[in-house]
Amino acid sequence: MSFPLDRPRRLRTTPAMRRLAAETRLHPADFVLPLFVKETVSDPTPIASMPGVLQHTLGSVRKAAAEAVAEGLGGLMLFAIPAEKDARGSAGLAPDGILQRVIAEVRDEVGDDIVIMSDLCLDEFTDHGHCGVIRDDGTVDNDATLELYAEMGIRQAEAGAHMVAPSGMMDGQVAVIRRALDEAGRQDTSILAYSAKYASAFFGPFRDAVESSLKGDRSAYQENPANTRESLREVRLDVEEGADMIMVKPALSYLDIVRQVADMAEVPVVAYQVSGEYAMVEAAAANGWLDRERTIMETLTSVRRAGATSVLTYWAVEAARML
Repeated sequence: MSFPLDRPRRLRTTPAMRRLAAETRLHPADFVLPLFVKETVSDPTPIASMPGVLQHTLGSVRKAAAEAVAEGLGGLMLFAIPAEKDARGSAGLAPDGILQRVIAEVRDEVGDDIVIMSDLCLDEFTDHGHCGVIRDDGTVDNDATLELYAEMGIRQAEAGAHMVAPSGMMDGQVAVIRRALDEAGRQDTSILAYSAKYASAFFGPFRDAVESSLKGDRSAYQENPANTRESLREVRLDVEEGADMIMVKPALSYLDIVRQVADMAEVPVVAYQVSGEYAMVEAAAANGWLDRERTIMETLTSVRRAGATSVLTYWAVEAARML
């Protein structure tokens, strides 16, 4: 029989053949691990909506950072929950604030062996839960917020962050932070811009992790899930303003955006596999509805296949071990 002439199945016959023909490969260096530290806990505290994820202490975050280095991860993204919040987010700006202390502890532990990234946003530190300064009418004041972001960027760089990650979706944030860092003599501190951050329902468990005080939503500054061109415009503007890397968040529901951004951007593209993506896989696996390990690796592969250079994922250490 001469039919069929083309037999693609030949490249799928054995595990070795499939490995040889694989177009997308995962490596531990592709993964960035988000870590949370809570100022008021004396022991690591589980996050109920994110099984296996902890709110760390300053001591335990050092151990987690060292473990990440040992597994060959590419980076760490650091978040912190302060003892006290106010309308300005003062704890995020203080030189001795909890996030600055976390950065310093991690830098002391791991040095330059992994890229230390810090979340540059006010939402964890404000009593209203928004990412910036609130006007009397309840809206976020973009330009007043930028002044605080500039100060916050300098503080994080001074504490030891290799890369600051503005996630507040304020217009002009990258340019303001870049200028502030340069004027402070921190030209080598990189910026990872959350350029395409959508107003997503998948952020829910994260708000438990950082004990967000938010009432309402952030739709007035995060992007509309219905839009594509808006994201491409945001990416272009952030790169023009000096972003060294750019972010798409969330990942799985926005793989089309990851692909289009990767095709047009001249800087590395990072995608954040967010808390809701993590939680729904963990919940389904706990009920026996999914093969947990296969699903983890399939989701990570899909994000890399779509064009992401790196993936922020709560499975970073586990996935590295599976590889």
